[in-house]
Amino acid sequence: MTQPGIHTVRLKVSPRAALIVGPGASRDDQLAAARGALQLDGADQLTVLGVLCASADAEVKQAALSTLRTTPVAALLPVFDDPALHPGLLDLLVRLRLHDVELMDRVIDHPAASAATLSYLAEWAPPPVQERLTASRNRSSAGRHLPQNGPQPVPPAGTSPGEFPDDTGEEQEPFPAAVDGNPGELEEVCAEALAARLQEAEEQGVSKYQLVMELKVSEKIKIAMTGDREWRKILIKEPNRLVHGAVLKNGRITEAEVVMVAKNKSASDEMVRLILLNREWVKNYEIRKALVTHPKTPLPRAMRFVGDLTLRDLKELMRNRNVSNAIASTARREFERRSKRGV
Repeated sequence: MTQPGIHTVRLKVSPRAALIVGPGASRDDQLAAARGALQLDGADQLTVLGVLCASADAEVKQAALSTLRTTPVAALLPVFDDPALHPGLLDLLVRLRLHDVELMDRVIDHPAASAATLSYLAEWAPPPVQERLTASRNRSSAGRHLPQNGPQPVPPAGTSPGEFPDDTGEEQEPFPAAVDGNPGELEEVCAEALAARLQEAEEQGVSKYQLVMELKVSEKIKIAMTGDREWRKILIKEPNRLVHGAVLKNGRITEAEVVMVAKNKSASDEMVRLILLNREWVKNYEIRKALVTHPKTPLPRAMRFVGDLTLRDLKELMRNRNVSNAIASTARREFERRSKRGV
């Protein structure tokens, strides 16, 4: 659910595209569109393919992903002339066509490109695209959310690596829209078959960021609970609560990773709940400190952690305008109490 005060960027669908992706649309039409067999203009084709990439029909989804990966660059370039292009469509293109330098150049210059998309480019794009990012930064001082110290992103305090705050006040809607699976409806995942699929993808040069778009929710959960650091970094950002919650149940997750989650103000209440339930994690000072200011931490727990803070951190908390009055007042009383005692 979108947080109050946050504006979601909605996808605009033309009447022609709505006939293909709207309620009651024919599966045959969707499959034909996914295969690129329907006559659609550039904008409609990209929109339709983007929506079909989230289809529950595995055949339609795979066909749409394949078509987006192989659509000629010349057919996609006119789409970038629309300044109102959905930022999620740009992000989808980046993740599927990362090595198409000409397309990535257009993404960098597009006004709808989100902070997360540009950060992803900065971290994972090939050198020519990273150089283009640096050149764009040098040409503009308008605050386009580009990394400020070379091609590798340097996150501000309180954000996770590869994430940058978006001061536009808009929250990018996950695109294609993720579906929250019901735990009781998730199909069993064969560990051997999944491992073979991951191995095949690696041999074919398919990145984990590309592969994750093709995985089912149940497969993402399986990987989240057993995967390496790179998989955890990717899946912790999944909008599906079952997936990002599974990352925190991964036996290999480090306290440093948990600290980054606790510092991320957009982390869900489920993530915060799982952290609070782990006694070993809440023994970590940096985690407790981050939870004090996290908007999803229950107020009684946050106030309890205030008493553990150092005088220096209490002083900063007293002046923090992003915490509730109750937290700030508790910090002030604790600071004054210790100051009188000379603690």
